[in-house]
Amino acid sequence: MEQTLYLILLLIVLCSVSECVQRQYHFINMRKNWTEAQRYCRENYTDLATVDDMNDMNELKKSVNVGGFKYVWIGLQKTGVDKWQWSSGDPALYLNWAPGQPDGTDECAMMMNGQWNDFPCSDTRAFICNNLNTGLVFVNQMKNWRDAQSYCRQNHIDLVSVRNQNENQQLQNFINDSHISGDVWIGLFRDPWHWSDQSNSSFRYWRSNEPNNNINENCAAITDDDLRQWNDVFCYNQFSFVCHEDKLILIKENLTWPEALRYCRQNHVDLVSVSSEEIQRRVMNVVKQASTEAVWLGLHNYCSMNMWLWLSGEIVCYQNWAPGNGVEPEDCRLEKRKGAVQSGGDQRWISLPETHKINFICRNDE
Repeated sequence: MEQTLYLILLLIVLCSVSECVQRQYHFINMRKNWTEAQRYCRENYTDLATVDDMNDMNELKKSVNVGGFKYVWIGLQKTGVDKWQWSSGDPALYLNWAPGQPDGTDECAMMMNGQWNDFPCSDTRAFICNNLNTGLVFVNQMKNWRDAQSYCRQNHIDLVSVRNQNENQQLQNFINDSHISGDVWIGLFRDPWHWSDQSNSSFRYWRSNEPNNNINENCAAITDDDLRQWNDVFCYNQFSFVCHEDKLILIKENLTWPEALRYCRQNHVDLVSVSSEEIQRRVMNVVKQASTEAVWLGLHNYCSMNMWLWLSGEIVCYQNWAPGNGVEPEDCRLEKRKGAVQSGGDQRWISLPETHKINFICRNDE
């Protein structure tokens, strides 16, 4: 009994530890156009600033601690290529449009009778959020899509994502069981604005009535208001800018897991541990550049207890396993198993023999 209680307490402690893999921002007080600023950041850091969430935005604000400017460049640019994606940052691999949808004119998606329709983002609808503890949450408040997204992020996790047919059916069952009539916003949207580093981040922090889609205002900049919100401006303007330095580094060498571990510890800090959904999102942005189908993580199987552990010392509390991986006992008598993340698809974790030679991700935070 005491041993069981001790193990439970130990797991609680281990799950409460969170590895910090923050993006670091650098304010550059030099005047350059957007393309020149992008080149400078890529040569000296990682890229022009990408912002994943409000925590990132607050860190970016701290870096811009000087006055006397009207605008400061960040890494968001309008490319003219609209791509449907989920508010959570997940790629839209599964689509369930109603006949004739999308009709090519609207940018946000709502669900009605189990199928999806595109709709103007400025229209108001009730909506459904994801919550880590309670699952799906219906919010019976009429909001436009952006306000619904902000509400979900502040009070739950995000607007609901639907990644496959099973999840779509679960959502429809929830709508039926909750006696929700009419249509509701879901977290699907498309946007011609994309990040310089090819990040899937859907976070936007536009000033009211921006972007105003003025012709050729194709680059985003922080404004000088108290909130440091964003505006779309002409890319040829000469402004100061913010670069970011990623703490996750994809190494495109094909090494075994022990070799990858040695490389990371000699040249950086360690193989990356993915202890939260936030870190997984950053991993997802990194691994899509990989040259192999999977990429090593700092995840190893502790055979004597049949337990998966991160190199950071944490057990696997946040779960992102592909079906059939990470749940069944591993047979370590034949070969040691280590954890990797798929570089394509929905980028789930898989168990592989440690002798496989693939790309890997190092973390560079001290």
